[in-house]
Amino acid sequence: MNNVSGKTAPRAWQRMLSGRRLDLLDPSPLDIEIEDIAHGLARVARWNGQTSGDYTFSVAEHSLLVEEIAGDIDGSLSREYRLAALLHDAPEYVIGDLISPFKAALSLDYHAFEARLLGAIHVRFGLPPALPDATTKLIKRADKAAAYFEATGLAGFSLDEARRFFGAPKGLSPKLVTWLTQLSPLPAAEGQARFLKRYHELAR
Repeated sequence: MNNVSGKTAPRAWQRMLSGRRLDLLDPSPLDIEIEDIAHGLARVARWNGQTSGDYTFSVAEHSLLVEEIAGDIDGSLSREYRLAALLHDAPEYVIGDLISPFKAALSLDYHAFEARLLGAIHVRFGLPPALPDATTKLIKRADKAAAYFEATGLAGFSLDEARRFFGAPKGLSPKLVTWLTQLSPLPAAEGQARFLKRYHELAR
């Protein structure tokens, strides 16, 4: 497409392995597939790849943690909102995982862009475009708890640093805490498979 100056407008869409063409500026729920999300998230590195282990710790693995933590904090959390927790970082399958310091340096337009894409993802999978405030706060709490354990177990943060930046997680079951202190990055294909499996368990 040409603009008024006769120059070709920059491409603002991405071709997915499913064959879908996702317009990043005006994302349609019809162009969003869970297989594309799982494939992408399993290959996006948390912490800019600065984690220990033989493999990258992926956003797909982080998403599984957040969903598990949210359900542990609120044992009555519905399947619908557990799915929302699993998909909370789904936009990163096309825009990547920008670390918090870089996000802070960007304009608010980035956050609006991310929110628009997440809203389309929600619609595609039968979730409300905007979640209730209480659910949003719960997912954010679970997100910070996951970041705390990732930071201390994989990313080289001291306990004091992690407490300062993410807060010390509270209210988690001892069994879950034990699991969270033994995180081990997975090969991309395994992270992708686990993410898809959990999606289908929640979406059935």
